[in-house]
Amino acid sequence: MEIKKEKKENAIRLSTVENGAELGAVYLYLIRNDSHKEPYGLLEDLLVKETHRKKGVGSMLVKEAIEEAKRLHCYKVIGTSRTAREEVHRFYEKLGMKKHGYEFRIDL
Repeated sequence: MEIKKEKKENAIRLSTVENGAELGAVYLYLIRNDSHKEPYGLLEDLLVKETHRKKGVGSMLVKEAIEEAKRLHCYKVIGTSRTAREEVHRFYEKLGMKKHGYEFRIDL
């Protein structure tokens, strides 16, 4: 299994590929603000094909996204999840992430 990186306008798309088939992908968005010299990373759209879930594909993608954020000198990485998705919360915690605050939003 290999990880491919594709640079987008303000993000990096990381995907896992095996025998030419994509098994999963995640976006690492780089966000800058006036409070820090360095950007921070935001993980979005982590998706693993259902047939390959619970086989380490998602963990591999998130770990590589965190390493990429380190290489890009990000000062933090954020992964979000809906409140009811406790399995996703455990997934992120298993990878060393900690619950920190709340997300507030308005759907437009």
